[in-house]
Amino acid sequence: MRLVVGRIGRAHGIRGEVTVEVRTDDPGARFADGSVLLTDPAATGPLTITSTRNHSGRMLVRFQGVGDRDAAEALRGTVLLVDSADVASPSDPDEFHDHELIGLAVHTTGGEQVGEVADVLHHAQDVLVVERPDGEEALVPFVGALVPEVDVEAGRLVIDPPPGLLDLDRTE
Repeated sequence: MRLVVGRIGRAHGIRGEVTVEVRTDDPGARFADGSVLLTDPAATGPLTITSTRNHSGRMLVRFQGVGDRDAAEALRGTVLLVDSADVASPSDPDEFHDHELIGLAVHTTGGEQVGEVADVLHHAQDVLVVERPDGEEALVPFVGALVPEVDVEAGRLVIDPPPGLLDLDRTE
C-alpha cells in the first residue's frame, strides 16, 4: 500500500525548487536529503530529494534532475508517496497509522460484527469511519473509552458504543 506524504505545488524561483504541501506527521524523515519518493502519476517519478528548506511557513524542495523553473512547474500537482512497508510502526502501543486501521473488522464488546474501518478522519478528534454491511457508514470517535481494543495482527478492533451511536434510523 502506498501512503501520501505530500503534494507538489507551484515552482519557487528559477533554480528548480517547488513548494510542497506536507501530508505526513514526520516531514523530517520523509523529506530528508537523498530520500526517494514515489509519485502519482507514476511516470513523473520516482523523485530523489536533493535539498529542503522552509520559507515563509512553506516547505521548499529541490529534486535531482529538476534544475529550472520550467521543469519544476511541470511537477505541479504531483502527489508524493511512500510504500507503507517503509514506514515504521509507532513506538507507543496506543498509536496507529491510518493504513494499519483501515480494513480492520469492527466488533462490539458483546461480539456483534459492526463492519469494517473504511477511513480515519482527523479533525478536532480522530474519527473512524466504519462501513456497515448494509453500506451505511457509522462514525466512531477514536478514543480509548469507545475503542478499548485494537489488534492489528488479528485484523480487528473492538468498540464499546454508547446507546444510539450505531443507530442508523435518522429523521431528517
